[in-house]
Amino acid sequence: MQKNFITFGAYVALFPQLIAGPIVRYQTVAEQMDSRKETLDLFKQGVLRFVVGLGKKVLIANQVGALWNEIAQTKVNMLTTSQAWLGAVAFTLQIYFDFSGYSDMAIGLGRMFGFYFLENFNFPYMSKTITEFWRRWHISLSSWFREYVYIPLGGNRKGLVRQLFNIMVVWMLTGLWHGANWNFVLWGVYYGVLLMIEKLFLLKWLDKLPNWIGHIYSMFLVVIGWTIFAQTDIHQLGEYLKTMFGIGHVAVADSDFLYFLGSNAVLLVALIAASIDYRVW
Repeated sequence: MQKNFITFGAYVALFPQLIAGPIVRYQTVAEQMDSRKETLDLFKQGVLRFVVGLGKKVLIANQVGALWNEIAQTKVNMLTTSQAWLGAVAFTLQIYFDFSGYSDMAIGLGRMFGFYFLENFNFPYMSKTITEFWRRWHISLSSWFREYVYIPLGGNRKGLVRQLFNIMVVWMLTGLWHGANWNFVLWGVYYGVLLMIEKLFLLKWLDKLPNWIGHIYSMFLVVIGWTIFAQTDIHQLGEYLKTMFGIGHVAVADSDFLYFLGSNAVLLVALIAASIDYRVW
């Protein structure tokens, strides 16, 4: 427990991570509050990390976000299935580079002042399961909910039924944490159900399959999840999902899709490549 008011105030006012994360718990930086060192080398490391994050946000996320905005602003009944999927993929890339960019900037700012913040993203789009995805995406948030909600509720210590209940509670709260709209609640329930299914039996099946099948499975579901996240209007969300799956009188592709794809092909390929950790190969 910190009894020094000035030290506690310094932690509360630790501005690099206040807006967008990573979530910095006190025990993570308690020792650093009293004994950190500021050096020119650390400052240089922080500047480089900040510049990388700023580049992710301004040069990457904003650019692919423009593609998503253009498709999202088109009336749903004017979209083709291919356009809908292209928009969903664009948003999937935008939110990753946007949010991981903010985290990089926060980590970089912290490093400039001698703080070592924990990493918040670990190439989540390389995941082979949804369970693995949430171990790699917004790591500090997942850790916070695990420690302060999941474990106090009983975690996995009170039987399978209680564990599944705890998972659903955590994910409904995770959805509400992102915003007070029904799409965020639905997004939380969506992931809660997927994680329960994996916990019950699917993880055992996926472990026996080739890795590429797991990658396709997880990314397909992640793209659907980000589509739910992006559409704050429930009716609009329903129509967009119907278009993605070709339900109703929906064309597969048209000249607009070819234009969007041709204009952004290099950007999309570059971002997909940048989402891969080549060190594991």
